[in-house]
Amino acid sequence: MLSVRDLHVSYGAIKAVRGISFDIKQGEIVTLIGANGAGKSTTLNTVAGLIRPDSGSIEFKGQSIVGVKSHKVVERGMALCPEGRRVFSQMSVSENLDMGGYTRSDAENRETLQRVYERFPRLKERMGQMAGTLSGGEQQMLAMGRALMSKPDLLMLDEPSMGLAPILVQEIFDIIKELNAAGTTILLVEQNANMALSIADRAYVLEIGTIKKTGTGADLLQDDDVRKAYLGG
Repeated sequence: MLSVRDLHVSYGAIKAVRGISFDIKQGEIVTLIGANGAGKSTTLNTVAGLIRPDSGSIEFKGQSIVGVKSHKVVERGMALCPEGRRVFSQMSVSENLDMGGYTRSDAENRETLQRVYERFPRLKERMGQMAGTLSGGEQQMLAMGRALMSKPDLLMLDEPSMGLAPILVQEIFDIIKELNAAGTTILLVEQNANMALSIADRAYVLEIGTIKKTGTGADLLQDDDVRKAYLGG
């Protein structure tokens, strides 16, 4: 579904991503783990069309999306749930969700909205509430629901558990597994490496913009180097 080859991305003189390559097959959960500054979020933002790479190829469903505007990438079936949630705080829950479906017809959005409310019943209870007044966990659910409004084939999640209490982290990861079981392919960036690897089919370890290790989630959970660096043991 997604093929990234020899991707290089810079911010001025700073090289954030240095020639990484990875693949995602339909139906998989793939995770990118690594320390702050490893290039994980930059990779997602570049795939989503928010950042233009210096060089390299990005193919989604067999077609190049390098240089394609981000809203056109959404139309092709990819959605990004960004780091820090980035909900529209002065808009209501329902208005935030409407923004997620802006590339689709009203009829399509009505059907999808019902499914989002079924997936996230708390959002339905708070549909008229300003997004900025929601709890952190509710804002994360709203950000995920907003991304799902475009009915993506590939959902990219950037640090979905950041700042959440452990019980909410478990709830978010349960939802990710449910979305995947229902047919959505997932690319997950997550600092909670233990949780990410426990649900991932495959994983890539990024260090300073390069891929240092790859393997199944289960294998990397047992890898001594990964355990020392990211799992606290």
